[in-house]
Amino acid sequence: MSTSTTPTRTVPADDRNSPTRSKARRRRWLAEVGWKYPLALLLIAYAIFPLLYVISASFNPRGSLAGSSAMFTAFSTANYASLWDTSYWQWFLNTLYVSGGAALGAVIMGAAAAYAFSRFRFKGRRFSLTTLLIVQMFPQTIAFVAVFLLLLALGEVVPALGINSRLALIAVYLGGALGANTFLMYGFFNTIPMEIDESAKIDGASHAQIFWQLIMPLVAPILAVVGLLAFISSFGDFILAKIILVSEDNWTLSVGMYQWVSNQLTSRWGLFAAGVVLAAIPVLTLFLALQRYIVGGLTAGSVKG
Repeated sequence: MSTSTTPTRTVPADDRNSPTRSKARRRRWLAEVGWKYPLALLLIAYAIFPLLYVISASFNPRGSLAGSSAMFTAFSTANYASLWDTSYWQWFLNTLYVSGGAALGAVIMGAAAAYAFSRFRFKGRRFSLTTLLIVQMFPQTIAFVAVFLLLLALGEVVPALGINSRLALIAVYLGGALGANTFLMYGFFNTIPMEIDESAKIDGASHAQIFWQLIMPLVAPILAVVGLLAFISSFGDFILAKIILVSEDNWTLSVGMYQWVSNQLTSRWGLFAAGVVLAAIPVLTLFLALQRYIVGGLTAGSVKG
């Protein structure tokens, strides 16, 4: 029995490097990959331009956006120096206090609720989860009037939780974000094997020891994500802070700096831009510090649960 072999045809090197084949490869590269680079550069320029514009306005001594159309034509630190003559740094501390408290509370409350829903089987568990999901469907704007009236009445009994209280603002932030944080953490908690809890119980560990010493270190990525999201959302919030905080000493940055540009005749855009640049530093620092947790924290909870 004889076998026949088909001879392979080799392409000469000159043919492979011919101008026709080189053009075809270039066209194929442009069609598949090449077009992405100009698009990426366009998107980067689109994202960076507002940042450069704000930084340029912060260094412009004229203090108006009209004079900042040509970026970096003037350079002065007068706007940054003028911040010391205002209540900016008091607002800055108020914002850090409110945002830090909201982030810490969101992490602790969300983790406790998610642990309970993930590990315990109790009556009304599924109904409670469904209720949290339904409540989150309604926008927070419909609750502003109710929150204001509630804090007015509550302030007569507990002044620390009434209008013009930073603690009351933190409590409002925690209540509004509890449902979303619980669902976000619930999926991540379900990825932790139950065998860890059972082994710890056999060794005599209590629920508190299991929660704080075993589970919390394992769910550090989702804790970082929830804390970061809570910090950023409360740091830049304006409407609730404007409604609840009345006196200038308790204002946050968003409420205080709004006063600088609310009047068109006396707008201080240079001062506003300088304040914005400095206000971005804590958020940027926190984001870079927790960056390695973000991807894992947002995706791991979608695998199970």
